[in-house]
This record gives sequence, structure tokens and C-alpha cells, in this order.
Amino acid sequence: MATFEIQETEGMRWVKVGLDDDDVRAERGALNHYMGSIAMDVPFPSLKAWWVSLFSDESLIRPRYYGTGNVYLDSSLGGFHVMQVQPGERWILDTKCFWASDGEVKLSVHREPFWTAYWADQGFFWYKTALKGDGQAVLSVPGPVEEVNLDDDQLVVDGPQVVAHTAGIRLSMRRPSRSWISYWMSGQKLAYCYRGTGRLLLCTTPYWRARMKAEATAPAAV
Repeated sequence: MATFEIQETEGMRWVKVGLDDDDVRAERGALNHYMGSIAMDVPFPSLKAWWVSLFSDESLIRPRYYGTGNVYLDSSLGGFHVMQVQPGERWILDTKCFWASDGEVKLSVHREPFWTAYWADQGFFWYKTALKGDGQAVLSVPGPVEEVNLDDDQLVVDGPQVVAHTAGIRLSMRRPSRSWISYWMSGQKLAYCYRGTGRLLLCTTPYWRARMKAEATAPAAV
């Protein structure tokens, strides 16, 4: 099974993947360099994966690295989170959150309902990566991650701050207040509502360097 180590210097973070006759899948274009007896190929995607890659921001065509050695993925001002996928679980990741996973983790496609996608400003087709199997995966995240457990409960957040959740939790878009008057007076936009039973990974506070970069590159308000 591949091992993942998050390394850091000068405010930059990256993932070192150790392989010992193992394999790992990584996000398309994420490779920085590798050392050792390692080869790379791209497993032929399914027709559904081709479709998603053509009509979505989520790329499901991901290279595979196998052999013995170390693979270093690109660095980021943001961060990375190593999670464990347990047998019988199915995790749904937020868009562009997948970074790498070992070979025992299987990747598939999840599509949010049409109206959820529309009100989240994602068009009518909102595809995400889903994980299942038994192994570890690495998520690309803007800051530290906190795990939240729901037991037939709900979590309401102001934006896309949940980077992953288990399949027993359903996402919908809703007003944070009960009345339209309160909604308009509060200044709050539509909120992301996660309801059900399961686990979520919540990232509410970005690393400050990543926040400064995002603000510097954001379009100026008219």
C-alpha cells in the first residue's frame, strides 16, 4: 500500500508518495518529479469518465504511477489532507478536491441533482469524484480540515466549505433563514445544507498565504 507524507517549507506544501511495488493514482498534471524504478500510464477511462471530463471542471482521467520509489506531487500555497477510506464506505469529494489515492481505492462518478447544481451556480450537470474501497486518499484543501459527525442531523454552511462527505449525507441549497424578508435583510446568500447520517470533512479557515493569493487574483469589484 502506498504511503503519503505531507512535506512543507517556506509556506509551500506538497505530497511525497512512497511506493514499494505498489501503485498510486494522482490528479491529472499533478506530478512534479519521481525517483526510483517507477513507470507511469493512464488507465483507459470509461465512457462516463470521458463524458464528465468533456463537460465538467472535474477531470476523471488520472495517471497511475507504479513500481518502487518516491513520487513527488506539485506544491501548493494551500494544503493537503490524508484520509482513510474504510470498506463499505463511499466518500463524495467536492469539485477539484481529489489529489491522489493508493491502488486499493476505487474512483467513480457522483452527480448532484439538477436543482442543487443550478442553485449552487454549477449549471445543471455537477459531477464529483467518489471514492470507495480500503486505503488512503489525499485531498487538495485550502486549509486545516475538521471531521464532523452527523446523526440524522444537518450542517448548514455559507459556502463550499465541506470538502468531502459520506454517501449517507445529502446536499441541498436553501435559505439560511425561514422567511424571505430575513433572507434579504441578513445579507446572506443561499447556504449549503448537508443533511443525514455520516461523516463530513469541513474546512472553514484557509491558510493565510492561500487567502492572500486568492484575494490578489480575484476580479476587482465594479
